[in-house]
Amino acid sequence: MPTSRRPRVSLLVTDLDNTLWDWFAIWHASFSTLLDVLINLSGIDGTVLEHEIRKIHQERGTSEYSHLLQEIPSLADAHPGADLAEIYGEAISASRSAREQAMVLYPGVLEALREIRSRGTQIIGYTESQAFYTTYRVKKLELDGVMDVLYSPPDHDFPKGVNASQLRTRPDSEYELQVTQHRSTPPGEVKPSARVLETIIRDASRQCTEVAYVGDSLMKDVAMAQTVGVADVHAKYGVVVGRDAYALLQRVSHWPESDVRNEEALRTKSAITPSIVLERGFYELPDVFDFTSP
Repeated sequence: MPTSRRPRVSLLVTDLDNTLWDWFAIWHASFSTLLDVLINLSGIDGTVLEHEIRKIHQERGTSEYSHLLQEIPSLADAHPGADLAEIYGEAISASRSAREQAMVLYPGVLEALREIRSRGTQIIGYTESQAFYTTYRVKKLELDGVMDVLYSPPDHDFPKGVNASQLRTRPDSEYELQVTQHRSTPPGEVKPSARVLETIIRDASRQCTEVAYVGDSLMKDVAMAQTVGVADVHAKYGVVVGRDAYALLQRVSHWPESDVRNEEALRTKSAITPSIVLERGFYELPDVFDFTSP
């Protein structure tokens, strides 16, 4: 297709989880390892732990809660007043190791983003994952400076006397972005609400006709992009609903039951039809639009 016939885009807004990297694979490797070791060490039934963990995740508004182990009631009851992180240090260590091994970009992501950026296009990331893990992944996966701006929620609340720096096992330089600007989204603002995406476009001084948005979720990403009126791109390669292991996430997630039901409904019959679909990978994107400078 001649370049002149492709839609002209000077701002690319991209989701991160399951769009640039396989968030589910990272989460599942880490969480399932943690849970298995906890069951083996504590002798507590897995269904009990899952039930308690889901309550904590819902209270904290995230399925990646850094202080999780220390707040599981059955563990606290089994070891009154003890340091649970020390007692179950083996579980924490194994979980971190599994997470690191699973943390990779989808094939061709870095090369595609660099090519798009080389054409003068501004690249902005927008995720619902909170700052603590998001900025670390962006840094580790060499995306700091590839994206101009990153929008994410601030970190979850920690128990009294605990802060994020106490949970970091590496130097601050490995967590903090050096080039990409990090901006916090308003508390409680979630996709598919159009407000954050509209703010991103306004802050970048662009018109909707100049913007493309790519994400893996029909219900959240594609629906939001269509509401705002930007070119919507479905990262179909990143869809994780339906994987055998996905049921574990549904059992312990912070998501409301309504979201889980909506996802299941979309699997069988979706009323949302994306304008553009990436079947194989993010690397298809540079050939879809005429990426250019403003």
